[in-house]
Amino acid sequence: MDESRATPKAVVLSAVLHIGIVGFLFLAVLPCASYENFFNALHLPSWMNPITCSVPLKLQGPIIEATLIGPTGSPPPKAVKVKPVPNTVPPPPTVTPPQPTPEKPAVSQLPPPPKHPDTVDQERVVEDAALKAEEAKKVQEEKQRQHQAELDAQAAKKKEEERKKLDAIFAKMAAASAQTKQLDSKAKQAQQQLADLKNAQDNARPDLPNTAQLQTGNNSPDSDLSSEYAAAIQNAVTPNWLRPDNMPDVPCDVHIVQSPGGDVLRATVDSSCPYDEAGRRSVENAVLRTKTLPYKGFEKVFRRNLTFTFRPQ
Repeated sequence: MDESRATPKAVVLSAVLHIGIVGFLFLAVLPCASYENFFNALHLPSWMNPITCSVPLKLQGPIIEATLIGPTGSPPPKAVKVKPVPNTVPPPPTVTPPQPTPEKPAVSQLPPPPKHPDTVDQERVVEDAALKAEEAKKVQEEKQRQHQAELDAQAAKKKEEERKKLDAIFAKMAAASAQTKQLDSKAKQAQQQLADLKNAQDNARPDLPNTAQLQTGNNSPDSDLSSEYAAAIQNAVTPNWLRPDNMPDVPCDVHIVQSPGGDVLRATVDSSCPYDEAGRRSVENAVLRTKTLPYKGFEKVFRRNLTFTFRPQ
């Protein structure tokens, strides 16, 4: 209820304020004579008039029309002699302010036009431009050649790496093939040795004394006990020998250490043996696998340290 009553009162006050402002502005722009006439028409006392207009001068005589001539438009005043008064205080020194120097406007000067164009200079400029263009072309071609050379080098390097990879693959295949062949050869040798051991039961004869072992010969009319002993050792060692690949058919001396009765203690291939490392090991292992060499019947030629000439068969 208080807000609804206060709103019309505020509107009325605002309207009165605006009317007062408009009236004040009207009186402010109204000429002084018009304002005084308006105030007199209201027949109000003079003391209530806040504005008083100045009264114009009133002089006797006719109106004289005159035209002023000269810088001032009026005659100069008459000179009046005045007694000088001594001044005991010296006047302050006059300081003349520095006069600013007028700045001269900058005048832009255009370059004079060429009198005569120099055709020689123009030709030289054209030649220089042509030389620069040719040098730029050569530099560009050189960069292209270098880039192409780098590409060729990279391609060659890649090709070489691929070739090395293929060579490594082929080398591994060849090594695997060689190893397979070697294993096949050893397997065949083992099978052959097993077959020989199976069939080498005194040539399918009944058991005979050691002195009557089957001997190999060379069709000689005579035979001695040492030769028979060597042949008996050869026949005992050969079935236990695993022949390596690329084995030459040449003899090889083997130093054998045995105990009485023919038990093998040690076997060492002589340094003069022409076999390779695999062939030498195969002969030594054959003697060691034999374990017992022929003894009965060969007591006269038995030697504890025996040099045996192995002959591949």
